[in-house]
Formats: sequence, structure tokens, C-alpha cells
Amino acid sequence: MDKKIISSIIVGSGKYLPTKVIPNDYFLTKEFYDASGKRLVKPNADIVATLQKITEIRERRYLEDNMMTSDMAHLAAKDALASSGVDSETLDYIIVAHNFGDILKDNIRVDTCPTLAARVKHKLGIKNPYTVAYDLPFGCPGWVQGMIQANYYLQSGDAKRVMVIGAENLSRISDPHDIDSMIFSDGAGAVILEAKETESKKGIIAHLTRSDTLNHAHLLNMDASYNPNYPDNTRFLKMNGRKLYEYAIKTVPATLKECLDRAGKSVEDIQHVLIHQANAKMDHNILERLFLLYDKHEIPENLMPMSIQEFGNNSVATVPILYDLIAKGAKEGHRFISGDHSIFASVGAGMNINAFVYIHP
Repeated sequence: MDKKIISSIIVGSGKYLPTKVIPNDYFLTKEFYDASGKRLVKPNADIVATLQKITEIRERRYLEDNMMTSDMAHLAAKDALASSGVDSETLDYIIVAHNFGDILKDNIRVDTCPTLAARVKHKLGIKNPYTVAYDLPFGCPGWVQGMIQANYYLQSGDAKRVMVIGAENLSRISDPHDIDSMIFSDGAGAVILEAKETESKKGIIAHLTRSDTLNHAHLLNMDASYNPNYPDNTRFLKMNGRKLYEYAIKTVPATLKECLDRAGKSVEDIQHVLIHQANAKMDHNILERLFLLYDKHEIPENLMPMSIQEFGNNSVATVPILYDLIAKGAKEGHRFISGDHSIFASVGAGMNINAFVYIHP
């Protein structure tokens, strides 16, 4: 008897993008300081122009005042359930990737009790006690890591359907007096991964994760505002942008190649690169260096769809939102075709890097 091939297939996706659109002009009247607490003398117009040139961000989304991260996660989950036609009671797991929990507009204390996954399951009205709901804090790579964990559950036979959500509210946890705050954004994306019998292996065919904590654990961390007049006990998300950039362009390309090697694939087999987006210049550099590892100098057009220009960096939500846009025909010039190969990847706090190779059914 032929052995059954079980493939981990995405059967539905959803997203939530806040309605508050924040253009770059929003920052023209802000007071920015450097890490030593000195007010920046460079005109804000020049600061904003430089940021847009490097990151390509034109605008971003900020969460509505009366909502929190779990609300976005819930709405993305509802969208995924609607697009898939899946009964929520049949979900075996709900994994919610995030880093800061629920944060009030006027109180930025992190709230993770109960877990966001428990809140999402509650909001969905799921009665099944064996729909296991848990959170996954893993930096920006959290959603990709959730997909890797879900794949393990499906391949082991322990589960048939898993919902993986990435949701983050960075606008409330970033220092308004730090120019890096202009990068951050809010949003949520969700997919449902299902175990399917297939004639050949489809869906997730290989994955890889690494954590470089010995020398790089604190490239992203929580610290006081750059504004010396801000209360000292208030902590905001901080990043060492230069060191993070250097780490990413040095380490991510080799990690992606190793993941492709595990899949028995080459970069030439890939039609879509869905990568976390915090800096467009960094992403283009990563892709160029990946191709150079194969001694390739020509990169196919439209290989790496971009969303950072209009959505900014919404952390764990970036990749699932991008997937949903393409899957639903809302990303011009991009669509998934049966047999296409995609590599999903992310890099972020930890420092963590992960990736998986996916064959579209």
C-alpha cells in the first residue's frame, strides 16, 4: 500500500488593517532627540525625506483609539474563517504571534493575561475545549515560527487544522521622540493551515530557524524615551538600527540558502519571496546577496512583493498580510499559481531568523 503523503496547506487567509492612515507629513511637527537626549537640529522635513529614501515608507497604519491588538487578531481570524469556509469549532490550535500583548491608548503597560489567543478564541465564540489557544512571542519572526510549529502538529497527526495569527500594535510602544518610530505600524494577518492528502509533497516542504543570542540579543530592547523630560519608568521599543542592518544582510541570505538546500531547491525555483519588511533597502540588499550565493546577478522582476511603502513595519503581521493581499488578488502584479514555490522569511528581535519553503497547491 502506498504511504499517504500529508501536506500542510493554507486553505484560507485574512487580515485587518487599521483605518487610520498616517502619512509622512504627520511627523513634520514632532520633536526628535538622539540617544544622548539632545534635540535634533536637522529639519524634520529632511529627516522624513531621508527615512523615506532608505525605507521607502510613505505612510503607515495606526490602530484606532478604542481597539487593541487582540481586536485586530480577532478580525483577521474572522476574515480567514470566512474566506476558507472552515468551521471555527474544528480548529485544533489557535497560535497568536505578537510581542507586546494588548496596549491601551493612554496606558502602554503590556497586558498578556489572559493570552491574546485566549481572547481571540473567546471573541470567536468557540466552545470546543480542545481548540488549544496559545501565544508565541518571538520577535518579528513570530508568525513564521507559528507556521513552523503548526506544520509540526499537522505532520505528526496531532492536528488537522491550525490557525496562525500575527498581530502587533507597534505605534503605542514606540518612542514618539525617536526617529525610528516613523518605521513602525499596526496590523494583523491570519491563515488556516490544514493537513491534506496529496499525490506529491505540497505546502510547507522545508523550514529553518536560528537564534543568535550570544552577541545579538539586545539589538532590539526596551528602554527609556530619548526625550530627557519623559518619565524614566516609561519603556519604549528601541533598536540599534545600524547593527541590526549589518546583522541582517550578513546572516539572512545564508539562512535562506540553507533553507532552500533543505528543500532541495535553488533560488531559481522560487517565484515569490515573502519577507518581513522593516527597511526596503535592507530587503533588496538581502535578495541581491542571496542571488550572489548562487553566483547569480540578475533578479527576476516582481520576485519580492513589497508592502512597506503603504503599511510600514507591522512586525509579525507583515508576512501574513502580504500573503493575504496576493492570495485575494489585491497586490498588483502578483498572484499565486499552482506549482509556484514561495519562500517565507523573517528576521527580528532575539536576534531570530526563520524561513519556510512552500509549494502552492
